[in-house]
Amino acid sequence: MKERLSSHIDAFLSMLAVEKGLSRNTLEAYSRDLNRAADFLRDRGIGAWEECRAPHLRSYFSRLRERRLSVRSIARNVVALRQLYRFLEKEGVVDENPLPSVFLPKVSPKLPHTLSREEVRRLLAQPDPSKPLGLRDQAMIELLYATGLRVSELVTLQTHQIDLQGDYLTVRGKGAKVRLVPFGRWATDSLVHYLREARPKLLKGRTGAFLFVGRSGKKLTRQGFWKLIRRYARAAGIEKRVTPHTLRHSFATHLLEGGADLRAIQSMLGHADISTTQIYTHVSRAHLKEVHRSFIRGKKRRRTGRGVKGPVYAGSLFSVARARNDGSLCLIYYLFGLPH
Repeated sequence: MKERLSSHIDAFLSMLAVEKGLSRNTLEAYSRDLNRAADFLRDRGIGAWEECRAPHLRSYFSRLRERRLSVRSIARNVVALRQLYRFLEKEGVVDENPLPSVFLPKVSPKLPHTLSREEVRRLLAQPDPSKPLGLRDQAMIELLYATGLRVSELVTLQTHQIDLQGDYLTVRGKGAKVRLVPFGRWATDSLVHYLREARPKLLKGRTGAFLFVGRSGKKLTRQGFWKLIRRYARAAGIEKRVTPHTLRHSFATHLLEGGADLRAIQSMLGHADISTTQIYTHVSRAHLKEVHRSFIRGKKRRRTGRGVKGPVYAGSLFSVARARNDGSLCLIYYLFGLPH
């Protein structure tokens, strides 16, 4: 029985890997969810997906609720099964999909956790630049905050993907999609110091394709970098939970607060759908309210003759860009470290 259920899962996962180009992490999540469902069906004497009916699936989702899985996790299981049955329909394995009658649980948007600019500065100050590993860690954190890369994209970067003349990365993201991501002066400086002073010492005469390596000269793992980020966050006195993805969220939120165009942020993050990027508009809403209040207070001061005369920020083009709502100019100033 198990082989018939499992063989179709394997075929489905192979299709996702080859035709859709999904990442290994996404495939592993699909595999866990589908094999959990297959075990549930097998325990009830159901040996093939075509034997499964809507009542069986409703019973399965009830079991997930009894196990106190979150609404988000249950929704992910529904999506995995729905995609599997669509595949089986195309392959002629099943005549109908038993899932359309199952309503997808409503999932409220989960607002991303971010760091303030001051917290980012404290985090960046933690690695010891006098040591090879400190230079490496500083370059990784700088690059992560400057580009908003996913941690899997960061640790798998190879030297040929980085262009220090043009200050941009060529990144292969989810679905094997390639995008160009610019980075600024501070990230460039950190990368140059790492490449010249630290990476050769870590490689110890060996050659390696990966940009960031450990003591053994091998690629740093995702888990290894997670531990580094958490350790530096504690050292910086940051009490909130900090992960590599926190810096990705902070990158996007700070750019949006600085006036960057949402489409530009979408492109740099590698989001397929703009709705995914729009979550950051909720995060920055409180900031926008404060900007509006400050603007109103400034107008009142000018009307009463109080306050400093002359242009704000002493003629900074960044302030002009914000006043004109010029997101592209703001983005250039923010990314390339120009004074603002």
